[in-house]
Amino acid sequence: MFFLIVKWIHVLSAITAVGANLTYGIWINRASTEPKTLPFVLRNISWIDRRVANPAYGLLLITGLIMAFTLPIQLTTPWLLTALILYVAAAVFGALGYAPVVRRQIQLLESDGFDSPGYKAVAGRSTLFGLLVTIDVIVIIFLMVVKPALWG
Repeated sequence: MFFLIVKWIHVLSAITAVGANLTYGIWINRASTEPKTLPFVLRNISWIDRRVANPAYGLLLITGLIMAFTLPIQLTTPWLLTALILYVAAAVFGALGYAPVVRRQIQLLESDGFDSPGYKAVAGRSTLFGLLVTIDVIVIIFLMVVKPALWG
């Protein structure tokens, strides 16, 4: 029963974290049609990321490790090791790339405006980092569900 509860928390955390992240582009795209709403949307995306998605990603790691040690499964199992490396990459991209760029995007939007070249450049970088993290996470989900034999 313990394992099933941990697995349920793990799946719920994945739905919460990834589900939240997948909506960011939609919200930004919709708010860009009414630039006055964009600062509100960007601030709330940042808030959701810090207070909902990122804690859910942390819980994913904890519950995933608990399940791996409960089964037991070696952390060097190719699909799991690859997923863990990609998890670290997503965390680094998110913390050192996406989050600071979104903060800068909000600053430039509020100071220079939606049509400024500075804002447009940073918004493009924000989109790029968001896509990189999203692709990374989608590959992790694939590895977790399919568990392909990658080598050895």
